[in-house]
Amino acid sequence: MVKSVSMALAVLIGLSAVSAQAQDVPTLTIYTYDGFAAEWGPGPQLSAAFEPICNCKLNWVAADSSIGTLRRVQLEGATTEADLIVGLDTAIAGEARATGLFADHGLTLDNLALPEAWTDAQFVPFDYSHFAFMYDTDRTATPPKSFEELIAMPEDFKIVVQDPRSATPGLGLVLWIKAAYGDRASEIWAGLKPHILTVTREWSESYSLFLDGEADMALSYTTSPAYHIIEDKDETIKAALFEEGHYPQIEVAGVLKSSDQQELAKQFLAWFASPEGQKIIPTTNWMFPVVDLGADLNPAFAGLPQPEKTLQLSDEDILANSSAWIDEMLAAVQ
Repeated sequence: MVKSVSMALAVLIGLSAVSAQAQDVPTLTIYTYDGFAAEWGPGPQLSAAFEPICNCKLNWVAADSSIGTLRRVQLEGATTEADLIVGLDTAIAGEARATGLFADHGLTLDNLALPEAWTDAQFVPFDYSHFAFMYDTDRTATPPKSFEELIAMPEDFKIVVQDPRSATPGLGLVLWIKAAYGDRASEIWAGLKPHILTVTREWSESYSLFLDGEADMALSYTTSPAYHIIEDKDETIKAALFEEGHYPQIEVAGVLKSSDQQELAKQFLAWFASPEGQKIIPTTNWMFPVVDLGADLNPAFAGLPQPEKTLQLSDEDILANSSAWIDEMLAAVQ
């Protein structure tokens, strides 16, 4: 009996010690979009790789989109539980910066391989690609090589795009056309209208319509064919490269000023932007890494055709005019 009581006490003491240790492990709460936190996305693999390094826990909190993560933090303000946002992009970075909610990262990012030089003090890039229209070579032997060629296609040639108010690629398309055509943007949208099968709320809806054969082309990324090559062993899905150039999406992460885990958050960002963190990105988020991975980059990515010209708009221009540009697009296609 005495032995049994002693053993029971030892077990209880051991469990209490484990519980105390678990409570001592810091938690980094990260707001992101649903695909990033999904079991097939980067989140779980990043947790598995980083948690042993930091002796911490990563708590992924998913919204329906990257725009949704920013809106949530704006509503919560300084009371937010988030330490970091992962998954904003350069199209909304200016708006995010203007909230005053983000801290300087303080990192030296001198080993990046991006389409443009990186000097942002608040946001750390973690992947990139260019917006592009996907087509299937079995259905479209000769894709258009510009927006104007797309407009000149027969009216039964249909594309699917996303709403710029809810989907990052939809906003990217607005910026792409504005960067390429300036004051002619409304003319381009009017020309595209007969070809637009539908404008979906999210990327997945429109891409499914394309894959199901409902549309001839879908707005996506120049890296999307890598998914089909690696996962489906299918090389018929291609990105149509346009002569006027393509607009990039660079996804970024930032630390909230209100976080009580500033150093841990910055440790994560530094690791995430390193080759060790970056090697997880290509085959989970299907984008290019922001550092040169050399032989660690899957050959399916290395062989993808890329635009000869990268278009740009300043953060200031986007912040000042994006609402008007979105209205211009909606007025033309509705």
